[in-house]
Amino acid sequence: MNSRYAKGFIAVLTGMALNYLGDKALGVNIEIFTGISTFTFAWMIDIFLVPFIVGLAVSWIFGLGGKWLACLPPLFVRCISFVYLTYFENPSTDVDMFFQVPLAYWGPCLILVVEAANFGGIIGEVLKGVYRRPNKGNGEVSLTATQKVTL
Repeated sequence: MNSRYAKGFIAVLTGMALNYLGDKALGVNIEIFTGISTFTFAWMIDIFLVPFIVGLAVSWIFGLGGKWLACLPPLFVRCISFVYLTYFENPSTDVDMFFQVPLAYWGPCLILVVEAANFGGIIGEVLKGVYRRPNKGNGEVSLTATQKVTL
């Protein structure tokens, strides 16, 4: 197995674990809409700060390209949570669960979470230093720069 794939797999699993633990520590289910009382300070932290930290961690583990990989853990955790709440936490089987977990509310929340993780991924890449210029004194070679051929 390619080490890049292994790093990506480990980064995504770590991000999913961090996201799940952040949800459980805050005690918030962002999928459940209970009216205006849904939007608390803990809800805002769970929407913006937790995915930002997850994206930061994923891109720190993965390196270059981590900003794209950082979108996956919140997406997976939110989808798993939505399916779990829809099919396993429904106390009555004849009531439509989409009135309790509305898809029109869940979609924008999912977009906010993924974008917050993407911002964290960008900051994580910058902090890791994947965008720095190679230092010729240390013998570093840029793999992305085009090589000039002289005859």
